[in-house]
Amino acid sequence: MQINVKLTDGAPLPRHARPGDAGMDLTSREEVYILPTETMIVGTGVSAAIPEGFVGLVFPRSGLASKHGITLANAVGVIDSGYRGEIKAPLMNVSMDIRHIKKGDRICQLVVVPFASCECVEADELDETERGVGGFGSTGA
Repeated sequence: MQINVKLTDGAPLPRHARPGDAGMDLTSREEVYILPTETMIVGTGVSAAIPEGFVGLVFPRSGLASKHGITLANAVGVIDSGYRGEIKAPLMNVSMDIRHIKKGDRICQLVVVPFASCECVEADELDETERGVGGFGSTGA
């Protein structure tokens, strides 16, 4: 599948780092310093025409999170097929150190997947399942 992408500010084309990778790296279009516990919205210089029936999901980069304490404030971003603006990342510094993001650093990854459009219908009862209403930790973990 091909996706039309508009690039600004010298942004590189999103790409998979290795064959078979699900995520395409997005990079910072600016140099920023993020204070401890601060969240800063950082542009990627990438706008994408996600096809109808698909959604772009923006995930944190695991190495950036585990090694430097930089993650996405919204956990996973949703890029709907009708959105044509720049993809931006709300980077959150969960470490106790000031973090420096340089222009061109890989800051998040984009995964494009199909989805099923649903219509919610109110019901008085839901069907029974083995798990039922068991919530957090109900499966033993």
